[in-house]
Amino acid sequence: MNKTPKPHDLLWGFAPDQLPADAPAWARLAMASGHPVVVRRAHCIPGQVAVGIRGTTRDQRYGTCMPLAAIQRRITPEQLTTPPATGTWPALCALAEIKPLLDATGQPWGPTGGVGFQLATGIAVLHAASDLDLLLRAPNPFSRQQARELLAALAAASCRVDLQLETPAGAVALREWAGPSARVLLKCAEGARLVLDPWQALERAA
Repeated sequence: MNKTPKPHDLLWGFAPDQLPADAPAWARLAMASGHPVVVRRAHCIPGQVAVGIRGTTRDQRYGTCMPLAAIQRRITPEQLTTPPATGTWPALCALAEIKPLLDATGQPWGPTGGVGFQLATGIAVLHAASDLDLLLRAPNPFSRQQARELLAALAAASCRVDLQLETPAGAVALREWAGPSARVLLKCAEGARLVLDPWQALERAA
């Protein structure tokens, strides 16, 4: 691939025989069925990317590393912003409702989680209680006032919306950045850390 995969990208091409020997049977079945894996935040040896495999139930999640050379196809969240015309689940309705709002930010964004997986694969994983998980690329500082305004606008959607702001240092939940705490949790490949500024996250919590 000519671009390094980013967290939440969906990748195809991981063969069952490339899984570790201790991988669960359901993970092997998912790979044998041609399902994609999702890029996660973790370090791997050079030439590999950290990925997660999802099964048919919520507790079936398996993390491993995938050879970059095995990637045959890649879909990013930004490629999945068009809701299906026949979507009836609240999460898909919410995607249609918030699309104009997020398009207006001028920043790349897209659905992740179950909505992104279903839109990319056609595999039915959503249900009536599914949340809408999103990411918004925020290479430049996003003020806490902007976060509060965006959070308030998203509250009118048909289901709960969990949006992650993707900064150059990692990801922070919009809901947390809009909140009152001075330090917020930043997720990055090294793990999670509490920081004052997700765009200049050089400090670790004591």
